[in-house]
Amino acid sequence: MEAGAAFVKTSTGFSTGGATERDVALMRSVVGDKLGVKASGGIKTSEQAEKMIAAGATRIGAGAGVAIMESGQ
Repeated sequence: MEAGAAFVKTSTGFSTGGATERDVALMRSVVGDKLGVKASGGIKTSEQAEKMIAAGATRIGAGAGVAIMESGQ
């Protein structure tokens, strides 16, 4: 925060692990409302994205972004 960061991110999204609701909730509890939380990795459906947002994510990083938006309509 002091260095000027705007977000913290759960993972790179390029490994076998990905974002979990628990990770997002923990990060949100640590940074409070001072920083954004980006959930990244393994998010492939609108339901998963909604759960990450409910857990505290303010940004979603997903290669399936178009499919997520189309499925949520």
